[in-house]
Amino acid sequence: MRTPMFEIKVRSLSVVMIAIVLMSCGNKQAYRTKTNRYAQGFSIEQSDDYTKVVVYNPWHEGQILANYYLVRDEHAVTPSDGQRLKVPVGRLATTSSTHIGFIAELDRLGSVAGVCNPELIYNNEFLDSSVTAVADIGDAMQVNVEKVLLSAPDAVMVSTYAQGDMASELLIKLSVPVIFNNEWTESTPLARAEWIRFVAAFFDCLPTADSLFAEVEKSYLDLVGKVDGYVGERQTIMSGNNFRGTWYVPAGNTYMGALFRDAGADYYYSNDSSYASIPLTIENVVRNFADADVWVGSNAETLEELKTIDEKHTWFKAYKNGRVYNFRKRLSPTGANDFWEKGVVHPELILSDLINILYPGLLDSDELYFAKHLE
Repeated sequence: MRTPMFEIKVRSLSVVMIAIVLMSCGNKQAYRTKTNRYAQGFSIEQSDDYTKVVVYNPWHEGQILANYYLVRDEHAVTPSDGQRLKVPVGRLATTSSTHIGFIAELDRLGSVAGVCNPELIYNNEFLDSSVTAVADIGDAMQVNVEKVLLSAPDAVMVSTYAQGDMASELLIKLSVPVIFNNEWTESTPLARAEWIRFVAAFFDCLPTADSLFAEVEKSYLDLVGKVDGYVGERQTIMSGNNFRGTWYVPAGNTYMGALFRDAGADYYYSNDSSYASIPLTIENVVRNFADADVWVGSNAETLEELKTIDEKHTWFKAYKNGRVYNFRKRLSPTGANDFWEKGVVHPELILSDLINILYPGLLDSDELYFAKHLE
């Protein structure tokens, strides 16, 4: 007769065995019911025979842009309403440096067969070991289809910046699978970072992505918690530059608007519900931001350069007090900016910079990762 203690041990062993199975990258059942926590632009479902990845149309709510059916077994039967792909993808061409950020985080740089604008890639490991063997497939806005074909990729990952993309349509007609990665359409930092799950699905390593994202999420939310506990006066913030008479600032529901909010900044347009940048005249900017404590996102390298670009820049309190910053600390000589590469995958590093700029001394370290103080 089995004792209660024996039953407890059996149950404990069963729990451990289930956990081990769920941790396995090759397990087909582990993610059947798992949904995204933040990202709205894609979904992932798993059946016994394939993984279904759906990309939603960013221009038409509720419509599907693409379905992908990912299989390990070439003989698996899949529905006919999408692109079938064998995973893991062996050779991947990509049109955006943000994709390199995700691929690097997943330790799959060796799979990159071609890139657009290689001069805009910051990752040193990629540049040192891969770029000479990776095809230059043109400009991100004008992909060279012939060079893509010569690089012989299993698939091409693209960012869709418009409803129609001639290069993507041509590649599809030529039977080259096109993967639409639209992380840039997400309006919050954690939502963009969660697209690492999307990229990982094509490399057949979702558990790795989930583990990495969980660490990012925890770090990000811990920083938000520290700001929430701050009892001092909230600092006001402004952003951008005067460009040919127009000054673009982020609306409250944009990526940067969310970062300002999470960093505890008092931002004039924080309650603006739009999802795009707001074009302003210099008069509007002076009226709304003349007394802002901090200025971030400048394109200048020094205060003198900022003054040379436009004398009006000197009118602001942040300029007069020397509290102006850009996000160009990790900028390569060729113009590659790690802010748009690693920063998309690790928004906690951007948030940490903003908190250190706004509230020096609040965090354990005051070192800036992407941001640079203009002297």
